[in-house]
Amino acid sequence: MTARPYVVLSAAMSVDGYLDDTSPERLRLSNAADFDRVDQVRAESDAILIGANTMRRDNPRLLVNSDERRAQRVADGKPEYPLKVAVTQSGDLPADLKFWHHGGQKLVVTVDDAVEKVLAALGDVADVVSVGPKLDWSLVLDELGRRGVRQLMVEGGGQVHTQLMAADLADEVHLAVAPLLVGQPEAARFLGTASYPGGSTARMKVLEVRAIDDVVFVRYAPKERD
Repeated sequence: MTARPYVVLSAAMSVDGYLDDTSPERLRLSNAADFDRVDQVRAESDAILIGANTMRRDNPRLLVNSDERRAQRVADGKPEYPLKVAVTQSGDLPADLKFWHHGGQKLVVTVDDAVEKVLAALGDVADVVSVGPKLDWSLVLDELGRRGVRQLMVEGGGQVHTQLMAADLADEVHLAVAPLLVGQPEAARFLGTASYPGGSTARMKVLEVRAIDDVVFVRYAPKERD
């Protein structure tokens, strides 16, 4: 059986747990030094995954920005950029999003009913695969494992993070906590309502805590709960 990838959930959030506010502009939570840390984790990963809602809202490129890190990937026998993975149940993935037009290989993981819609919208811009009649994250990870993905970096959004945490499929959580308060119930949060493994009293293991300028970076091991 092919091994599933090591799953790293990565997010920047406010002190009160928000990924963004409700303004039209993207809320800048991180800082330059922390963006560089994120770039390093991207360079170390075999694939970067994002949910369709976050793609449509933020329109990210999801690249390794450092020339030196990309060169090191090539020197190590890897593609210049990690595989970029989009996950969608609706199949609503506009072809003009930046995600499709920068970087290297792209993959769409979807469900049976959405395959034709995705193919019609994207053509040969990305490989498209279905995991069955409904989205099953275990099957998503199995598919990525078969494609040689050993480390998967998940960059959102909150719904994706919530589902992976609730299914106990995250191996690490990387949180950059910005010294901001959002306080808007309609804004996107890092995690939503779910039945998490172990319940509300299960304490995750802390792997690292450090300040990166005005941001506090924390690494957790969610599968190691007391």
